[in-house]
Amino acid sequence: MEPGCSPPTAPPPPPPPPPSKNIPTLLNRYQLGPLLGRGSFAKVHKAKSIVDGSIVAIKTIEKNNKFLDAAMEDRIVREVSAMRRLQNHPNVLKIQEVMATKTKIYLVMEYAAGGELFGKLRRGRLTESAARRYFQQLVSALHFCHQNGVAHRDVKPQNLLLDRDGNLKVSDFGLSALPEQIKNGMLHTACGTPAYTAPEVVARRGYDGAVADAWSCGVILFVLLAGYLPFDDSNLLAMYKKVNRRDYQFPSFVSKPARSLIYQLLDPNPKTRMSIEKIMNISWFQKSLQQRRKTGQESSLFELGVADNNKYILKEKIPDMVSMNAFDIISLSSGLDLSGLFEAKKRKEKRFTTKVKTERVVEKVKEVGERLGYVVEKGKGDVVGLGKLGKMVLLVEVLMEIAPETFVVGVKVVDNSVCGRVALEFDEGDWNELQAGLGDIVLSWHNSDVM
Repeated sequence: MEPGCSPPTAPPPPPPPPPSKNIPTLLNRYQLGPLLGRGSFAKVHKAKSIVDGSIVAIKTIEKNNKFLDAAMEDRIVREVSAMRRLQNHPNVLKIQEVMATKTKIYLVMEYAAGGELFGKLRRGRLTESAARRYFQQLVSALHFCHQNGVAHRDVKPQNLLLDRDGNLKVSDFGLSALPEQIKNGMLHTACGTPAYTAPEVVARRGYDGAVADAWSCGVILFVLLAGYLPFDDSNLLAMYKKVNRRDYQFPSFVSKPARSLIYQLLDPNPKTRMSIEKIMNISWFQKSLQQRRKTGQESSLFELGVADNNKYILKEKIPDMVSMNAFDIISLSSGLDLSGLFEAKKRKEKRFTTKVKTERVVEKVKEVGERLGYVVEKGKGDVVGLGKLGKMVLLVEVLMEIAPETFVVGVKVVDNSVCGRVALEFDEGDWNELQAGLGDIVLSWHNSDVM
């Protein structure tokens, strides 16, 4: 360097690039990315924060959506109350921000880069050690929920997400229950996904939400280890007969300790069913936690909590959730997406949701069936049969109440002949006419691709 010359200075870092004009932005705060999912009332996009570059998921809800009536708004308020209680657990999906315009409401959530646990199960069953890890995280999260007065009531693989490190995140508290919903010490609303729902919930008897969640944990553990459901039948009545008889078989590769745990969780009697608290004390559950402590491996936040007398201890400060006013609360309505209540299984059956009383459903089916030239017969309970040429062709049945004054109705083709002749008696044209006839009582149809 020549005398008298000053040393060269590094150029200043370039400013962050402005948002691309080709990428849609939201309120000058987020760049919207690909669509992650769509429901009957909302859609979810992956997005990037313009402020700090973080990746989030944003749920967009139209304010004029026909589903956002007074009853649904009450559910949304309960959901927000539930999620706000549960922000300080690493295995519960977090809300980061709520925003709104005159026409839309936006819920900014933690982004689960690993997708649904259901996606892993599509590739086959898990090893016992992998299943135990997810099960430990699920039980820890639900235990935290119950300690804070929240029962989830819709635990299933589609509502269990994974972050980029493969850690489980419990999501979708749309059907959750809070203490103020308890009457005479019990909950009473029948809700959830049939294959994962406790029998006392389906029976519309009073039930303990935490005990019902324990049943769902048993189904989840069975699915993780076996790769299929313990109870699975397109006929719900037949399925719950199997449930009450404990009519299921373990694959030979499931270990005896895991079988014992599942057996005690899938107890149709809620009074003798194993509780979430007891799960956390058994040796099979604590096995990998104890091994990590002995070998000096670093423990996760979750493991620190379980190992210390089953009480969750938060070792890191998690920022408080952004405060929300009463208007913002409307945005938290993941429970309005009812598509997850219906398993996509190939069968000659469709279902729809309705808000009219069961008597009106029966009356409307009879009216439409007779107009289409079917012989209509009223069966036991809320069942109507449509027949032709002396054969029963179609059964329509009110299956369950999934929310206050919101019912699921099943429409099932009766397979009472061979060589596909039933399909000729109830073809696509008949189906389209039936859908059109029932249109004024239907909120939405499901399984529309399986007929």
